[in-house]
Amino acid sequence: MTLPVALTGADVIGQAKTGTGKTLGFGLPILESVTVPADVESGRAKPEELTDAPQALVVVPTRELCQQVSNDLLTAGKVRNVRVLSIYGGRAYEPQVDALRKGVDVVVGTPGRLLDLAGQKKLNLSQIKVLVLDEADEMLDLGFLPDVEKILQLLPAKRQTMLFSATMPGQVISLARRYMSQPTHIRATAPDDAGQTVANTAQHVFRAHSMDKPEMVSRILQAEGRGLAMVFCRTKRTTADIAEQLTRRGFAAGAVHGDLGQGAREQALRAFRNGKVDVLVCTDVAARGIDVEGVTHVINYQTPEDEKTYLHRIGRTGRAGASGTAVTLVDWDDIPRWQLINKALDLSFPDPEETYSTSAHLYEALGIPEGVKGVLPRTERTRAGLAAEEVEDLGEPGRRKAKPAEERPQRVRPPRQRRRTRGGAALDGSPQPPQPEAAATGEEPARKPRRRRRTRSGAAATRQQPEA
Repeated sequence: MTLPVALTGADVIGQAKTGTGKTLGFGLPILESVTVPADVESGRAKPEELTDAPQALVVVPTRELCQQVSNDLLTAGKVRNVRVLSIYGGRAYEPQVDALRKGVDVVVGTPGRLLDLAGQKKLNLSQIKVLVLDEADEMLDLGFLPDVEKILQLLPAKRQTMLFSATMPGQVISLARRYMSQPTHIRATAPDDAGQTVANTAQHVFRAHSMDKPEMVSRILQAEGRGLAMVFCRTKRTTADIAEQLTRRGFAAGAVHGDLGQGAREQALRAFRNGKVDVLVCTDVAARGIDVEGVTHVINYQTPEDEKTYLHRIGRTGRAGASGTAVTLVDWDDIPRWQLINKALDLSFPDPEETYSTSAHLYEALGIPEGVKGVLPRTERTRAGLAAEEVEDLGEPGRRKAKPAEERPQRVRPPRQRRRTRGGAALDGSPQPPQPEAAATGEEPARKPRRRRRTRSGAAATRQQPEA
């Protein structure tokens, strides 16, 4: 639905459920719009139209999504040899600046680093013909909208603007009205799929106790037919804790959250894509746009903040026509929040059933074999694990790389010389350095006699004179 409109150069607002292919919906028109040497060779463009400055810009909210969109565009633009560069924080500046200097056709980036490089005059935005704002509602939630508006002011007035997202809050629509010219709003839904969630994702909601949740997750991860799984938590501390607990229980688990360095985040995602890790525990930084083939289960360890977050979390499974399973564990304290989400999405779980790791209906609903415990049997521990994936040195700003012990300069201190003295004179007869007074007058200064004062209970005692 998007391609015929976008290929004509018209402005587009694209809205569709997560997992329906929005990336190529804007990616293919971008790749067709840029001028590359292949166009000059075929006679479709003149040599003077070639430029080393970026011709298309895609702005995304998270680093993980930036990487994924860049990889998708590189794959799709391989035949025309389109140069695509991803620009995001957490990496060293120098490689990104060098790539911009050599020339690039499409830039995919996060708002902060794009503004940084544009402010340093390293990123030239004067030749941009197409701008895409991907997951614009997430940029609003993360507070990026002012930065996005600054980027828009640096672009040429005559350009094609496309805005894509699964949900469209009022502020995003007002942004579109200000910066887009007569946009075509395309909303893609299947006729038989009336709800906001994807129909081929089976949803299960259980009321669970917080102390029993790790045991429940361990048993759910041993369900029949389970492929790759993603476990979503609300806080960074919980994410790190659950990843560590699952690793101790024998699962090949990795973690992605904001407190990790960019190298560790990319290591976990690479290991997950490559199958070395089959459980990815993450915060909502991985809830947007991350597309990994073979994700069969999504577990909401903690109730999401709102219905939009719930939609994006469970959208990591059941993508591109595949089927998936979404399990949400609701704590007693989170029942009011869950009921708001349930009402907003018109789901059928207003009062989740009280469930424990030993409940029979949990085993039956999710296809967990009988006799399964909370520790993965050694015979099933076949994954290589997170340690098998190397951590790439990204030259992260603010992080100093420690040198090996053999390369560190060794400080050698000279031995301390002690001299025995008596009464100020050296016992070995060696000359003493002159005192300041002696140097000035040439004579040794006379020692002042020490005055002693008698005290009684901390106060100076006065001697009483005898009476006459």
